[in-house]
Amino acid sequence: MVKVEGGSVGGVLAMLPLLVIVGVLHDVAAVEATPSRCDFPAIYNFGDSNSDTGGISAAFYQMAAPDGETYFHRPAGRASDGRLIIDFIAEHLGLPHLSAYLDSLGTSYQHGANFATGGATIRRQNESCSISSRTDLHTSTALYAFDIGQNDLAAGFRNLSYAHVERLNETIPDIVNQFAESVQHLYDQGARTFWIHNTGPIGCLAITIQAVHDPMPGYLDKQGCVKDQNDMASEFNRQLKEKVGQLRRQLPEAALTYIDVYSAKYGLIGAAKEQGKETKKDFYETSIS
Repeated sequence: MVKVEGGSVGGVLAMLPLLVIVGVLHDVAAVEATPSRCDFPAIYNFGDSNSDTGGISAAFYQMAAPDGETYFHRPAGRASDGRLIIDFIAEHLGLPHLSAYLDSLGTSYQHGANFATGGATIRRQNESCSISSRTDLHTSTALYAFDIGQNDLAAGFRNLSYAHVERLNETIPDIVNQFAESVQHLYDQGARTFWIHNTGPIGCLAITIQAVHDPMPGYLDKQGCVKDQNDMASEFNRQLKEKVGQLRRQLPEAALTYIDVYSAKYGLIGAAKEQGKETKKDFYETSIS
């Protein structure tokens, strides 16, 4: 179950029969319900590989297989074997799949744009693209979606030894504050409807688990994921949720919806065999198109 918390838009978007998190997201629970349907003329998305629909492929290098081919039957610039969550959101709203902003060939931005790129971060890391709120996003009726933050934590784990991992915890307030500044900037430019994903259990990523050999007792959690990394992701999400609450009070004309992606992914990983996967690793490496 995906937990959704937000303003008046929360109940509407909770009807989305989509949220396919790395493959399978089921129904959505909303704090507030409304009988009307969403009617967004455009989506502007900011994120990393979880919602990149071709940015990395257009600007840097071709995405590795399976590259969305199960659904699109061609390389599609996606770190998945099919569609991503943002694809399902667009489809449910009756909009075309978002064109990557970095892909200028044969693309249309009439119904929004996707600023997500694989490896993107909230803070500048000197190793990737970082989130940047555009000043030319002109419509107040569009949906502004965010799925970012995972790589800020991942970069911290790469740069810090296990013994100093707590130092990463000290950077989280600044990461969250910079995210809030981007939301504030978009609000100042006229944005009013925000759809915000928290970060997933990064300690369960296949690339993380593959690097684990003969772990010490307590290093892995009950699902076989790296506990410290998941604890850090949970702390990031706690602070992000708190910041979204502050933004609701600061931005009176905005509707901000917070999506608990972490709980959905972690629950599905724990039920990997029920989803037809032999191992948790198999589940996390694939998605349903």
